[in-house]
Amino acid sequence: MNSIILLADIIQEPQLRFTSDNQTPIAELRVEFAGLRPEDPTTQLKAVGWGNLAQEIQANYHQGDRVILEGRLTMNTVDRPEGFKEKQAELTIQRIHALNGASISTSVTTEAPARAPSTPPPAATTTPKRTVKAPAAPALESQPELDDIPF
Repeated sequence: MNSIILLADIIQEPQLRFTSDNQTPIAELRVEFAGLRPEDPTTQLKAVGWGNLAQEIQANYHQGDRVILEGRLTMNTVDRPEGFKEKQAELTIQRIHALNGASISTSVTTEAPARAPSTPPPAATTTPKRTVKAPAAPALESQPELDDIPF
């Protein structure tokens, strides 16, 4: 399965355009992300969002925003004016998350019902934790039990 999650900075303002046949919205933007090691240069990548997600990207995300992108990676072959073909990577966005957590957009929109401001949040219920300890081996009795699993 082709899936990628990428932490990146938007370096080009998202541009919205529409397909010629059925007017499907497409948002295109360029993102930049750091290399694996500190001495590696940053890499730029074209990212594309489709449909309602494209409109949300264009409305809510701007140059300079740090985002987490989820999607799939494709390789496109482009004819260069110099007479040769070049392969370019492109990310098709399926979900985009603002790093500050203020907004989350997905290709499938699910909204939680809005709560009235005067309504207090529901109280968290806690259940007492049970710990089940296995009998210790005779040779390890002097060592403390470290394998309590919290679930």
